[in-house]
Amino acid sequence: MGIEVGDRVTIEYVGRFEDGTVFGTSKYAVAAEHDLTAAEGREESEYEPLSFIVGDEDVIEGLDAAVRGMGVDETATVTIPPESAYGEIREDRIREYDRETFEGMVGEPPSVGLHVHAQNGLHGDVVAVREDTVEVDFNHELAGRTLVFEIEIEIVDRQPGDR
Repeated sequence: MGIEVGDRVTIEYVGRFEDGTVFGTSKYAVAAEHDLTAAEGREESEYEPLSFIVGDEDVIEGLDAAVRGMGVDETATVTIPPESAYGEIREDRIREYDRETFEGMVGEPPSVGLHVHAQNGLHGDVVAVREDTVEVDFNHELAGRTLVFEIEIEIVDRQPGDR
């Protein structure tokens, strides 16, 4: 019986952009090979398989849908368009702030690439610094991107009494 809604699954994965660039993985060796360990600031022990309950919106829609029907030890490569991943880039999530106001909110001078946390819970990156204004992009960093995942089903856990 393949994976169904309500099953807890554990997968190993490698996430790539369409050009083959690795952006994330559960495997330390892959992360090290693609120089992600330093960029992510994670130790070897922090790379582990991803576990989630199918249908609980714990992961992006396309990944959740991809595992349905699969079984333990099965592998697949799935291509997930933006609308089933982190969405398209939304212009309304790119905001411009007065430089003085920005510095007062953030507590430091703006610089391109600076990661900021807004009071409303959004996270953003400074994408432009002008003489009087600062532009911050609050879109998810993977918004607008088609993602390609290589996945391997490690564990499928059904609770007693399920199905």
